[in-house]
Amino acid sequence: MGLGQIFGFLPHFIYSQLFITPPVPRTDCTGKTVIVTGSNTGLGREAVRHYVRLNAERVVLACRSSEKGEAAKNDIEASTQRRGVVEVWPLDLSDYQSVKAFAARASELKRLDMVILNAGINTNRFVNMAGNESSITVNVVSTFLLGLLLLPKLRESGHHFNMTPTVTVVSSEVHHFTEFSERHSPVIFDRLNDPETARMRERYLVSKLIEVLVCREIAREHPIERMRVTLNFVNPGLCQTELTREVAEKPSSMVIAFLKMITRYLSRTSEVGARTLVHAGLCGPETHGKYLSDCRVEPCAPLVEGEEGPEIQRRVWQELFEKLKDIEPKVTEIME
Repeated sequence: MGLGQIFGFLPHFIYSQLFITPPVPRTDCTGKTVIVTGSNTGLGREAVRHYVRLNAERVVLACRSSEKGEAAKNDIEASTQRRGVVEVWPLDLSDYQSVKAFAARASELKRLDMVILNAGINTNRFVNMAGNESSITVNVVSTFLLGLLLLPKLRESGHHFNMTPTVTVVSSEVHHFTEFSERHSPVIFDRLNDPETARMRERYLVSKLIEVLVCREIAREHPIERMRVTLNFVNPGLCQTELTREVAEKPSSMVIAFLKMITRYLSRTSEVGARTLVHAGLCGPETHGKYLSDCRVEPCAPLVEGEEGPEIQRRVWQELFEKLKDIEPKVTEIME
């Protein structure tokens, strides 16, 4: 990827970061149950704080470290003065059994209104994790495995409480910044998971693009009347988070170096960025299969919206769905 793609998008990005402030969420969430993954820190924790402030009855803080989750819970309770609302549930997206166990536990909830799939990693080191490169396992495979396994509970809740639940995938505007050369390979995921050919300098960008492609294809195949759950994906903007903590000190990519340089001057606080997650979770069926940025629907990257986009997203979803069926065969029934 060249810097031309970045600089072509730069005016829009700078305007958004400097001159658009997502509004503070005001929607009353009384009686609602929300799950937020990756919520012991950063955007996830602030999203949980917003939902608690908005009167949600139950908010599940899902994270890998229970100790860090409890610390986040205590902080949120102290700031909102609401206790007995936040629950800390363990979730390790590097372990498919952990994902399945989490979904099974969620099936016992009284209701489930919103799921914010926020957890993710950003690393430029190739590590095999559960059969894929770690970014692909965490950001893509486990994220969508969990989302699909939660669909039955969401649909049941929607039917019983006469509402349309929402699943929001936290993606990013960086999906604009990759050419996704892996799309030219006979099997895209084989190329992504080959340590000899993996382009780790763009891996986070590619994982965010794949999220966009998968969300769009699921929504295309399953319109809201069939899905009965709104699936949207959101860009929170550049925010002050711990997302880059696993990136090497000497970046192997001009993209990473560029982003680190401007973070200091342009990034939003985690609280402001989290407003976009909360907004997306509260959106209705009109956002099914849509990309949200600055609390409004916006176009995806030209690669996605262009002539080649439909075939790329079809192939990516088809390959991912085969992986998901191998991990948990009942996803076939869920998607039927």
